Amino acid sequence: MANINIRVDDEVKTQAQELFASLGLDMSTAMNIFLRQAIAFGGIPFMVRQSRYNAETEQAIFEAHNGINLSEPYNSVAELREALHAEN
Repeated sequence: MANINIRVDDEVKTQAQELFASLGLDMSTAMNIFLRQAIAFGGIPFMVRQSRYNAETEQAIFEAHNGINLSEPYNSVAELREALHAEN
């Protein structure tokens, strides 16, 4: 067995340990799972990207993708305008 030393913010380490413990894992087992998945995947096993939108927009995108808080369909612009004015 080999050892790997990594530097992590204290709060990140604590949160990760709590999460892994809730899954019945310790940090070493969780890191081994990550490394094995990276090998099997041939890269990082999840998308690494920077958020392009603020939190409100991200939430709206999530809701749209999951069919949450959608309005009724309208057959015309006039129906939409009528509905918008009725809400005020």
